Amino acid sequence: MSESLPIAEIFSSIQGEGYLAGRRQIFIRLTRCNLECSYCDTGFGEGESCLVENSPGSNVFEHFPRAVGLDRLMDILNAWTWALPRAHHSISLTGGEPLLFAPLLSDWLPRLRGILPVHLETNGTLPIELGRIIRLVDYVSMDMKLPSTAACGGELWDTHRRFLETARGKNVSVKIVVGEQSDAAEIEQVCRIIAQIRPDTPLFLQPLSLPDSHCGISAAHLLHLQALAAARLSDVRVIPQMHKLMGVL
Repeated sequence: MSESLPIAEIFSSIQGEGYLAGRRQIFIRLTRCNLECSYCDTGFGEGESCLVENSPGSNVFEHFPRAVGLDRLMDILNAWTWALPRAHHSISLTGGEPLLFAPLLSDWLPRLRGILPVHLETNGTLPIELGRIIRLVDYVSMDMKLPSTAACGGELWDTHRRFLETARGKNVSVKIVVGEQSDAAEIEQVCRIIAQIRPDTPLFLQPLSLPDSHCGISAAHLLHLQALAAARLSDVRVIPQMHKLMGVL
């Protein structure tokens, strides 16, 4: 247990995306990612410090070494849940891509789950790594990367299919970022994968946020894509990035 994780941020906020939108969580944001999505707004400079809120929800941060050990992390989590009993629904492991650290997480997650349920936010491209920890998480929020919006170097449909198969049986949801260039063929492919594996999986359409904070898809096209998906799946929802609208982390 002397190993450490490269953590960029630890903070308390409202989940703004997907199945747990509106729930307050303790966010543990890990560094590094195996993809380079065009809309990604998260930077991960190696060697920087880990930013930790000095109290949950304060938006005032202290700098600590980026390499965070389990004991230090447990101290923070225990202090925050003691200070604000029942305020937090769960712990969100986000990034970057948390599954890049699956071997160490397999050791850490039992202790983290002793404090709060664990919500994994993932780009849905590392099915083998997910298999190592799937029994140790409570919620899986996976992305499916559309070529029209993510532009991260080719289609990932087969990888996403294997990932969703691995997650089957857990509380899993799928999020896609949709923009004006997203088309019916992409929506059909997403729906086909979900329908073949677990048709009741919630699908979230998240409007693309442009660098100037404007929405990257018209209302008419967004509703058109929603209608296409709803014709194939039983639970289709449209949710923007609520945390950005609220002005929280």
